[in-house]
Amino acid sequence: MDADKRKRYENIASELTRLAGGGNNILGIAHCATRLRLVLEDNDKADIHAIEDVDLVKGVFVAGDQLQIIFGAGLVNDVCQVLADSLHMDSMSLGDLKTKANKRMNPLQRAVKALSDVFIEIMPGILAAALLTGLSSVLGNIDFVQNNDTLYGLSRLINISSGAIFGFLPLCVAYSTVKRFGGRPIMGIVIGCIMLTNSLADASAAAQGTVEVTTLHIFGIPVDLIGFQGGIIVALLIGIVTAKLDIFFERKVPEVIRLLVSPLLTTLVSSFLLFMIIGPVGRELANGITTVLVWMTQHLGVIGYAAFSGVQQLIVITGLHHVFGAIESQLLVDTGRNFLNPLMSVAIIAQGGAVLGYLARNMKDAKAKELCIPSFISVLFGITEPALFGVNLRYRYPLIGGCIGGAIGGAVVYFTDLAALGFGTTVIPGIALADPAHNGYVNYIIAHVIALAAGFLFAFILGIGFERKRTSDVAANTTAGTGKRSVQISSVTAGSQKTTETNTSADVSQEGQDALPEEISAFTSGEFIGIEKVKDPTFAQKILGDGVAIVPSEGKIYAPCDASVEMVMDTKHAVGLRTAAGNGILIHVGIDTVNLRGKYFDVHVTDGQSIRKGDLIMEFDKDKIKAEGYDISACLIFTEPVDGAYVEREPEHAVKAGERIAVIKE
Repeated sequence: MDADKRKRYENIASELTRLAGGGNNILGIAHCATRLRLVLEDNDKADIHAIEDVDLVKGVFVAGDQLQIIFGAGLVNDVCQVLADSLHMDSMSLGDLKTKANKRMNPLQRAVKALSDVFIEIMPGILAAALLTGLSSVLGNIDFVQNNDTLYGLSRLINISSGAIFGFLPLCVAYSTVKRFGGRPIMGIVIGCIMLTNSLADASAAAQGTVEVTTLHIFGIPVDLIGFQGGIIVALLIGIVTAKLDIFFERKVPEVIRLLVSPLLTTLVSSFLLFMIIGPVGRELANGITTVLVWMTQHLGVIGYAAFSGVQQLIVITGLHHVFGAIESQLLVDTGRNFLNPLMSVAIIAQGGAVLGYLARNMKDAKAKELCIPSFISVLFGITEPALFGVNLRYRYPLIGGCIGGAIGGAVVYFTDLAALGFGTTVIPGIALADPAHNGYVNYIIAHVIALAAGFLFAFILGIGFERKRTSDVAANTTAGTGKRSVQISSVTAGSQKTTETNTSADVSQEGQDALPEEISAFTSGEFIGIEKVKDPTFAQKILGDGVAIVPSEGKIYAPCDASVEMVMDTKHAVGLRTAAGNGILIHVGIDTVNLRGKYFDVHVTDGQSIRKGDLIMEFDKDKIKAEGYDISACLIFTEPVDGAYVEREPEHAVKAGERIAVIKE
C-alpha cells in the first residue's frame, strides 16, 4: 500500500471511528468480501447518514446487530486493516464478531432480538395471509359475491388460502426458529409437522369440548394428544430445543452413522419434550393468562377493561389469543353479548395507529414505507401479526404506544357499554357484529377512532423521546464538540450509489480499455436472472455496481473470461477477478453464505493466479447449502468497470456454463 492510499484510508478510519461513537464504542471489527462489519457497544451513538457520506463508502446498513459498511471487494480488506491498526485492535473472524455482538446485549435484548429475527424471516407469508384474510372477510359480507358462483368460488379459494397459512403458522415459526438458532431448518419443518398432524385432536375443538381427546400415560405422566394450532410460544420453545439438539447430535454422533442417527435422535427427543414438557407448560400458561384477563374485565370495571385491551396484543405475540374464541362463545351463550370482541378490536386498531406513528417519524425511509403500509392495511381487517412482528415489536416504542392506545380504547368501550353479538371478526368487518343498542354502531366507530389516534400519538411522542436520548448520547460522544443527528439503526438503511473512486488496483492502461468490448460467459449452469432480483439489498440495489446472477443447477463456478485472481475470501464463497480488459468483477456464491465459514466450499484458485475462460474456480455443495436455509444465487458484480464502460446483458433464460450472458462495452 503506497503512502497516499494509506493516508486516505487513515482519514476514512478516523471519520468512521468518530461517527461510530468513538473508539470506546467499537467492540469488534471484521470484514467479508465487500463489507466492513463493526460491533458497537451502543448502536444509538452511530450516525448512519453521516457514515454514508464518508469517502469511498457505497452504502450502510445494520443486520444481525452488526453495522455493515459497504466498500467493495479488495478495498474493504485495506480499510479494515487500517481501522484495526488505528484502534490497536485485531481484525476478528466473522464467527468471533457474531459472538461479540451477542455478548453485548442483556438477556432481555437478546430475547427480543431473537424473536424479531424469527418473525422477520417469515414476514412475507404472514403479510400474505393477513391481506388474504381481510379480502376474504370483505367478500364474505357482500351478497352479490355470495350469489354468484364464480365470485363465490374465488372467495372460497381466497379464504382457504389465508386460513391455511395461519393454520400452519406454528410450523413456519418452528422452521424459522431452528434456522435462527443454528440448526438445520428441515428439522424445524419436521417438528412443526408433528405439532400440527391430524393424528392429534384440533386445539380449538378440544378447547370447546367438541372433540374427544385421547390421553396416554407415559412413566405415569398423562399426555393429552392435542395439536398445537396457534401455539406460537410452543413453536418458539420447541424450535430452540430442536436446534440445540440438532447441533449437539451432529457433533457427537460418529460420521459413519451420522446421516441416519442424528436426525432420528433429534426428532425423537424433541417430540418427547414437546408432548411431555413444553406443550403442557405452554397450555397452562395460556389458561392462566386467559383466566386472569377475563377476571379483570368482570371485576375491575373500567380499569379491567383498559388493562385487558392494553395488554391483549401482547398475548397475540405469544399466540395464546386463540383460546379467547371459546370464552367469547360462552359469553354469548350466557349473556347474549360479547364484550371481549370490541376490546380486542380497539387493541388491534391501536397497534395500527402505532405503525402510522412510527411511519410518520420515518417518512424518508423507503424500507419503513414498504413494511408499514401493508402492515397497517392488514390491521384494518383485524390481523396484527405483520404490524406486531414487522414493526412494533422490532422497534419497541411503537408497541408501547399501541398498548397505551389500546388501553384508552378499552376505557371508551366500558363507558359506552359497547359489545358484539358474535365473534370472529374485528375492526372494519367487525362493525357488522356490533350490538346496535345504545348507539352501538356510532360508539364502535368512535372507540376505534380514539384508539387509532391514541396509538398514533403515543408512538409518535415516544419516538421523539427515543430520538432525543440518542441525540444527547451522540452529542456527549462526539469529539468535534457538536452532535450529529442520531438514527435508529436497527432498520436497514441502504446508501445511494456514489461516483467516488474505488479502484484499489493499478490504474487501467489504455491498452486495457482498447480491449473492449469484452464478452462475459455464464460462470455456471442454471437460471440466468437480473441482479435486481437477488434477495440481498446490496446486490439488488446495485450498490456495488451493475451485475448479473445465476440460480445454479450445478455446484461449480467457472471463469467467465480470461482474468487474473485478485482476491479469494478465506470463507471461500467469493472471488475477485481482474479481466484482461481491466474490469474488476466479483463472483459471490449465495446470500449470507459467509456465515458458513467455508463449509461446503472448495476453491481451486489462489491470489495472483492467471486463469482462462472456462477454468474451474470453485466447487460447492449446493444441496447442503440449501438444506442449511441459504439462498444459493450466484452473483457476478462489475465492481470496477473501466472508465466509460457499461454492461449490456442478454435476456433472462436458462443457460449452460460458457454461454455468453453479457458484454462490457464503451
